[in-house]
Amino acid sequence: MKRTALAAANWKMHLLAGEARAFCRRLRDEGGDPAGLPVAGIEAVIFPSFPLLPPVAAALDGSAISMGGQDLHPEDAGAHTGDVSGAQLRDAGCGWVLIGHSERRRDHGESDELVAGKLRAAARHRLRPILCLGETREERRAGRTFAVLERQLRAALAAASEDWVVAYEPVWAIGTGDTATPEQAQEAHAFLRQQVAELASPAAAAALRLLYGGSVKPDNAAELIAQPDVDGFLVGGASLDATQFLAIMHACGAARR
Repeated sequence: MKRTALAAANWKMHLLAGEARAFCRRLRDEGGDPAGLPVAGIEAVIFPSFPLLPPVAAALDGSAISMGGQDLHPEDAGAHTGDVSGAQLRDAGCGWVLIGHSERRRDHGESDELVAGKLRAAARHRLRPILCLGETREERRAGRTFAVLERQLRAALAAASEDWVVAYEPVWAIGTGDTATPEQAQEAHAFLRQQVAELASPAAAAALRLLYGGSVKPDNAAELIAQPDVDGFLVGGASLDATQFLAIMHACGAARR
């Protein structure tokens, strides 16, 4: 099955409003696709921090580039200081949401059960989730990569909607400069697709887009997305530079021609 490549920019806790607007203008100015996307044949989504959602929504208005939230609370409303609901994300113009990023799991102690609750909230509010999962360096060295991925995936499968994306982000590669080799990325992605085939259905597995995240850069994107089970990227550091992110988008587009 041919799956549309997806390039996602996770800005984390970076950029101010002026910088965010300039980034979005750059993506739009270097377009040419009648749909308003800088690279034809792919999807692109930007994940700004919460204060940047209004200026990014305005800057992307009328383009085919989507916007998402970096997190959401499992409840729809309530006394949850510092959190944001799915309804608020929709109201701000989001169509996507990141769930279970390793930095959320690490910094905020998010469990597999909490991640599943957030997936259910995303489904209620018609937000397309990108579920993040991956192993630490210690877990890889101990030969536990597949066990960790299976545990995280199983916990999420019952809560996920049909329209979801999974991002494999080996924790040891996030922000470290270390990137999984194309063979390591393909091995993990093939395992995840096979797990979905066994736990859900072969059709669901064939349709599921699997992204790679972890020190993705323009100079390694092409060989990573050339792997049969890599369908795009969740980009961190390189997504803060419009030139680098555009190059990664072009690598995704070239691989799908």
